[in-house]
Amino acid sequence: DDGQQGQLAGCHNDVIGMQKLLDGFGFKRDEGHQRVLMDDGQHRKPTRAEIMEGFRWLTGGAKAGDTLFMHYSGHGGSVRDTSGDEKDGRDETMCPVDFRSAGQIPDDEIFNSLVSVLPKGVTLTVLMDCCHSGSILDLPYSFTATGAQLEAIESGSASPMMQPN
Repeated sequence: DDGQQGQLAGCHNDVIGMQKLLDGFGFKRDEGHQRVLMDDGQHRKPTRAEIMEGFRWLTGGAKAGDTLFMHYSGHGGSVRDTSGDEKDGRDETMCPVDFRSAGQIPDDEIFNSLVSVLPKGVTLTVLMDCCHSGSILDLPYSFTATGAQLEAIESGSASPMMQPN
């Protein structure tokens, strides 16, 4: 069995709730506009291969002006950084259902497959509901939303408040 110990009971509900939220924003729910991976026997399983294919599907053909959304609710982890780009020496990871046989998906791979491939002008929103998700996209900057910083966003002066990761 390639399943995970410590099954997270709320993940399926998270996906269903997220679909309802996206419906409210006018996102179409058909297979051409949304790809759902769930280990419920009705959808594609969230295996490493399916997640990586999902990244390619989401970003493929994206062009300036497009708005993309990716939601992950599941296990996250961390592994020793092998590339030397992490201050803490750890890569954050997504844990697909077959992580024991196929491996975890490290933040470097997520960044290279989901973020860096996007052309300028594409808006990508990612919601990661998992452990170790704070820097799982391996973005070059971080932003902490304090009251003063949120005011700076509203006034258009937030960019100096971005801190290198």
